[in-house]
Amino acid sequence: MKCPFCGADDTQVIDSRVNDEGDSIRRRRRCAQCEKRFTTYETADLHMPQVVKQNGNREEFSRDKLRLSFSRALHKRPVPTEYVDRAIEHIAQKLLAKGEREVMARDLGESVMQELKLMDKVAYIRFASVYRSFQDVDDFHDVIRDLDHPQRDAERFPAKRKD
Repeated sequence: MKCPFCGADDTQVIDSRVNDEGDSIRRRRRCAQCEKRFTTYETADLHMPQVVKQNGNREEFSRDKLRLSFSRALHKRPVPTEYVDRAIEHIAQKLLAKGEREVMARDLGESVMQELKLMDKVAYIRFASVYRSFQDVDDFHDVIRDLDHPQRDAERFPAKRKD
């Protein structure tokens, strides 16, 4: 690594430490030429896949757009923000684990639906009604019938207390 002070190519690592989260390394370096010290950080260079929309357009994956989807479905619902954060992180980790360069918007929407299904039934139905373009009451009946089999992920979304 080049020295930011004198531009010399010869720098030495004099100390390395992993951060508390374990996802980056802090390195103290010293320039062999000017002997000044500086700090660098090393992190994994992970790229989220591009989202392929229904019309074929591609756009960058956006956690903010996911958060907006959850926010709309969960409007005035008693669901903690930390649940939404966990759900978004879970979706992002699944996408990274697949290692693909592109993901279909439809698959992303299905992932949001699965998370909402575990989190809050009303929000799940709201999202499904818009996402799947419900046309009549029968569409609602089908989704509600599907909810008769609870699949709560107790570790990520503990059951709400009825105090």
